[in-house]
Amino acid sequence: MSQILHAVTTLLNDPHTHILAEDPPPATAVPNPIPPFKPELPTNVSKPTGTILGWVAGGGLALAVLGGLLGWAAVAIGENSERGGMAARGKKAIIMSLIAGVGIACTSGLVFAAYSMAS
Repeated sequence: MSQILHAVTTLLNDPHTHILAEDPPPATAVPNPIPPFKPELPTNVSKPTGTILGWVAGGGLALAVLGGLLGWAAVAIGENSERGGMAARGKKAIIMSLIAGVGIACTSGLVFAAYSMAS
């Protein structure tokens, strides 16, 4: 404990120690070395790319919904006909279609955000 007190006392009494609560050092004016630049995608690239990404995302989400519906059908048929394996595969299909839908939605949102930031 005495070593800690000695270190604190030494730090506080040392004239070369700068405490963060003291007055801030004077700010020096530094010119901005980066020239002004606004990134833009050419219009002949951004429109077709947006269309393709929209179709891919829409098709992927439609397939995820279809997979979920087929999974529910497999669960219903498997439970009613006492086929445990079919019901278990249907439950896995439901979970995987949910994960796929969330993944497609997040990925397409991130790609669209990246393209909208550049334009």
